[in-house]
Amino acid sequence: MSNKLKQAFNEASKLSADDQDAFAAFLLAELKDESEWQERYAASEAQLSILAKEARNEFEAGKTEPLDKLLD
Repeated sequence: MSNKLKQAFNEASKLSADDQDAFAAFLLAELKDESEWQERYAASEAQLSILAKEARNEFEAGKTEPLDKLLD
């Protein structure tokens, strides 16, 4: 465990039991969300690569406009 994480848990241990449970629930939800996001990203990596290649080709062919121009 990293020193920073130890420090965070040490500080969290000073909280009331209810606040510790709330913090733990928050942390577990964040870890689950991160894991699910990584799984979704990995599953779509090939599709994202294709889209990036298409965007690059459109840019190189002069078929794109600067974002600033579109937002004005």
